[in-house]
Amino acid sequence: MSSATESRTSTQSSVMPMVIIGILFFVFGFVTWLNGSLIPFLKIICELNEFEALFVTFAFYIAYTVMALPMSHLLNRTGYKDGMAIGLAIMVVGSLLFIPAAKSATYPLFLLALFVLGTGLTILQTASNPYVVKIGPAESAAMRISIMGLINKSAGVIVPLAFTAVILSDMGNVSEQSLAALSSDERVATVTALSDKLVMPYIYMAIALVALIGLVKFSSLPEIDNDEDEDQEGKSSVMHFPQVVLGALALFAYVGVEVIAGDTIGLYGSGLGVANFASLTSYTMAFMVLGYIIGVTCIPRFITQQQALLGSAIAGSLAIVGVMFSSTTSTSIADVLWGWSGIAVIPNSVTFVALMGLAHALVWPSIWPLALDGLGKFVAQGSALLIMGISGGAILPLIFGKLAHILNDTQLAYVVGLPCYMFILFYALKGHKMRSWK
Repeated sequence: MSSATESRTSTQSSVMPMVIIGILFFVFGFVTWLNGSLIPFLKIICELNEFEALFVTFAFYIAYTVMALPMSHLLNRTGYKDGMAIGLAIMVVGSLLFIPAAKSATYPLFLLALFVLGTGLTILQTASNPYVVKIGPAESAAMRISIMGLINKSAGVIVPLAFTAVILSDMGNVSEQSLAALSSDERVATVTALSDKLVMPYIYMAIALVALIGLVKFSSLPEIDNDEDEDQEGKSSVMHFPQVVLGALALFAYVGVEVIAGDTIGLYGSGLGVANFASLTSYTMAFMVLGYIIGVTCIPRFITQQQALLGSAIAGSLAIVGVMFSSTTSTSIADVLWGWSGIAVIPNSVTFVALMGLAHALVWPSIWPLALDGLGKFVAQGSALLIMGISGGAILPLIFGKLAHILNDTQLAYVVGLPCYMFILFYALKGHKMRSWK
């Protein structure tokens, strides 16, 4: 068989798996970026401060740290396909837990539901990311992950808009200020009505996840083979591979700033009195989609993965400076960028939070193929270690929230992003090339 024929056959054989994995990545985005709308929403109905509200991200993302290694062992026992089905089943349980949480407006129960959802996503992420890397040629892995990221962040654009339309419809512009102006009985009635509106969306989510279990379980998804014959002399653990250990730390930094940009923009906008604050996550996600489009079209044709990481680190640092020191009232930047389109403009400082999405969009697709390079039989463990890096989304937003609470200034709290982008810069320059700790 000629090489051209082999290439066509490989491409055709990877199309259906890519479609199925693409659907799963949309689910990842849908569930993950719902948090950005939930934070200001739960802050209102559960009467929380900024620090307490950001336990939403902690409960969700800490599941990745707690469950990643157990899930990698499960994948080794069940295989990737059955493991994905198990992950979806766990997510069904998490979705259904939102029903008693909403009916009782009990914050700890919301956090438990989010942890269970995060646990299900952990096994899906641990399985699907190396799947995308291994399902086709290594040289096009970053492009495939960029396509998955494009799907993932497209869900992130849709979710806040859908949340605002479904949950806040017929409720007016509900805010802490408007609730404070109501009588005690009116406030209780409004909060109860808001909580009840969460029930049906999560029932629909559970039904959709059950359907996805059937799709994955009865699909023709092939198992992926890891390279057992690569040179791994003297390496008995994934911890002997600096490129993946440092890659996990880089992902810790990246996911932290990604979650801060996506999940705190609504909280920040709410504090500034921006209308429809629950939909502000869509702005960050829209810029991330633009970043992934750049990745799909430009890597490796015009820029390398290393250059994408360098550019991300520099652009992210500039965005942080912009958030901290630009106007909270002027909308001049948004006026120029999209004001002509009819889309609602936002203050310059909030715009820079959204632009962080564009700045770091290419970090995830660039790090995965670099970090997994040469791992061979340690791919599952390496993937689990990288997934544990997602815990940055649990810890760094809490640091952000605590700093905002201490300073009584959310704008300056965005400084926590600077050291994160600096570590990404280190990984782009040196960390991904290291093959020994010596």
